[in-house]
Amino acid sequence: MPTSKKRIHLAAFMNAGPMGTVGWRHPEADPGFLTAEYYTSVARTLEAAKFDLVFIPDSLAVPRSLGGSFAPAVTHGAGTPRLDPIPVISIISAVTSRLGVVSTSSTGYSAPYSVARSYATLDHLSGGRAGWNVVTSFQDAEAQNYGQPALPARPERYARAEEFLEAVTRLWDSWGDDSVIADRASGVFGDAETVHAIDFVGRHLSVQGPLGVPRSPQGYPVIVQAGASPEGRDFAARWSDVIFCSHDSLESAVEFYADVKRRAADHGRDPDQIKILPAIAPILAPSRAEAEEKHRVFERLVDPVAGLSRLAYHINFDLTAYDLDGPLPDIDVQGVQGHYREVVERARRTGMTIRQLGSWYGARTEGDMLGSAAEVADRLELWVEAGAADGFMVIATQVPTAFAEFAEQVVPELQRRGVFREEYEGTTLREHLGLRRPERGEWRNRARSGGAR
Repeated sequence: MPTSKKRIHLAAFMNAGPMGTVGWRHPEADPGFLTAEYYTSVARTLEAAKFDLVFIPDSLAVPRSLGGSFAPAVTHGAGTPRLDPIPVISIISAVTSRLGVVSTSSTGYSAPYSVARSYATLDHLSGGRAGWNVVTSFQDAEAQNYGQPALPARPERYARAEEFLEAVTRLWDSWGDDSVIADRASGVFGDAETVHAIDFVGRHLSVQGPLGVPRSPQGYPVIVQAGASPEGRDFAARWSDVIFCSHDSLESAVEFYADVKRRAADHGRDPDQIKILPAIAPILAPSRAEAEEKHRVFERLVDPVAGLSRLAYHINFDLTAYDLDGPLPDIDVQGVQGHYREVVERARRTGMTIRQLGSWYGARTEGDMLGSAAEVADRLELWVEAGAADGFMVIATQVPTAFAEFAEQVVPELQRRGVFREEYEGTTLREHLGLRRPERGEWRNRARSGGAR
C-alpha cells in the first residue's frame, strides 16, 4: 500500500440537473433535481464528510451536437436540463458553514462586471467560501443562444477570456480591504481614496468600475479552470487556483500534472498554490469483482446514442458524420480537449468503434476507482504519490447514494491513514485548500498585459 502522507483534497462534482447520461435511471437515484432539498441534502452529506467543496458545472444551451438536433439530448437526458448554478450554490451556502461552493460562468457569454459582482457577493454571504469555474464555452448551440452563428475559434475564445479575467480581478481589487469605515458618529461610510475605477479597455471588453461590492473575504473567490489544450493549460497555469481535469490513465495524469506545474513556475507562481483535481467516478463494493459487476449493471442502462450524445456535446462535434461502427478519426475539436484526449486514449488502446465508445462514455469511471474502500483509497494515494493529483473531483454515478457511500466508506479510510482531515481547520475555501489570500493587485502577476493599460 502507498505510504504518502500528503494531504488529499476532495471536491464533489454535481450537476444542477440530472446526473450524467444515465445516472437519473439508476434505481437509487433521487428524481428531485428540480427541488432545493435535492442539493441541500447532498451538501450536508459532503460537509459532514469534510469535503473541500462542491462544484456545479454549467452550459448555456440544450445540446445539438449529435445530428444537429436537440432530440437525443432531451430524449436521453444527456447534458440537459441545466438549472442556473448561482441560485443552486447560494442555497447550498445557506445550509452549510464550511463547505466551499463553486459554480461555472462563461467568459464568452457573460459580462465581467456581472460575474465579479455575483461571486464577490456570494463570497461575503458565505463567509469566504465561493469559487468561480471559468469556462470559455464549448458548444455552437451556446453561441447561437447569444446571437452568434458558431463558437469562435479557441484562440479567440482564450483572448477574450484573458481580458475577462483581468477585468474581473481588477474589479475585485477596486476596493481596498479597509475601504468600508461605517463610522456612524462622523457619517463617513467609506474611504473614497482607497476605491478606484479600473478603466479597463481591451480588444474585446471595456469596463469602467469600480465594483459595487467591497473586497471579499478571500480577496479573490477561488478561481477554477479545466483547460486541457495548450492554450488552456497556459491560461490555467497563470490564473487558476484549482484545475479540474479528466484522464483515462495514470500516465496521462502524471504528464498533465507535471506540465501545468512547470508552466506555473515559468510564470513566476508557486506550483503548490495550484491544486490539480482529476475526476474520479468510484464504484464501491466489498470486493473488486463485486464492484465490476455493479458497474456492469450500470453500463446496461446506457443506450449507445445517449453516450454518443453526451460525447458529441462535450467535444462539440457531430460524430454521425462518420461510420459509427468504424474507428474514431482524428478530428480538430473545438469543445472540451480533456474529454477528447481521454476518448482518443481509450480508442487507441482498445480499438473501440465510435458506437462502442458511446456505450463506454455514457458510463465511464475515470481513474479505475472500483473496489472496496481500502482498494479505492490505495488508488487515490497511488495517484498522489505518483505526482498525478493534489486531490480528486468525485463524480457520483447516481445522486445521492454514490456520494453517501464515498463519504461513509472511503473518507474514514483516508482519515485513518492520515491523508484527509478529520475536522475543518479553517473557515474559507482558500484555507481548506491551503491557498494564500491574494494581495490587492495580484492580477498584475497573472495577466499577460502586466497591467499595461
